[in-house]
Amino acid sequence: MKLRIDLALNCEERGNPPGNDLFEFINQLDIITSSILIVGGIIMAIRTKPHMKGKVKTGDVSNSVGVEQIEARGVRVKQLIDKLIDAAGAEFTTYYYYTILRMYLAGHEDYKEICEDARLEDRSHFELITPRIYELGGELPRDIREFADRASCADAYLPKNPTAASILEILLEAERCAIRTWSEICDLTYGKDPRTYDMASRILQEEIEHEAWFIELLSMERDGVIRPSGHFRRGEPGEAPYSKNRQFYNP
Repeated sequence: MKLRIDLALNCEERGNPPGNDLFEFINQLDIITSSILIVGGIIMAIRTKPHMKGKVKTGDVSNSVGVEQIEARGVRVKQLIDKLIDAAGAEFTTYYYYTILRMYLAGHEDYKEICEDARLEDRSHFELITPRIYELGGELPRDIREFADRASCADAYLPKNPTAASILEILLEAERCAIRTWSEICDLTYGKDPRTYDMASRILQEEIEHEAWFIELLSMERDGVIRPSGHFRRGEPGEAPYSKNRQFYNP
């Protein structure tokens, strides 16, 4: 404050309006601030706020502060983008293969209904992941064949001689692969990238539920053993209660 008063008085003593010595004033004022405000001919200093500036320059649209901040906390963004693309590929292809697997659960309408929940929720996961990939500066492969090949889990092919048990086993192993994938992404982002961690954690919760459902069904269908999953019917197919509360809509 003393520097500001002395400079203003100096201008008046020399018979010059403050405007003539503005650049000198600003250069000295920069010692304590980075910006000024002129109100009614009076130059006032605005103290710089701690979060006003960072590595990303004002008006720069080629970089993201959101990315800058998670990098500063130790996230390897390129590695994270690659893992999210691979995970998105797995969710997308799983939705496709679950569509076929569900068709061949003919005669098991209860199994088909539960498979439908998992199928539609995996599509919701894909819809949820995609915006985050672009926010981080990544993009989906332009060739769907490349995208499918990048999937972090094996293709859930329909067995040659499909039975309810063989289909349930494939569904179960697909969910287990998803759990491993999202657990790894949670580990990479915990305490460093709250947005990606929150997304991954919510998807992981649904994948864990899906595994429990298929353990229950396969255990009874194949082994005749009751292993309850605690499953209750979703409000509607594909409700995705953790990852999304509205089907396929990402505002």
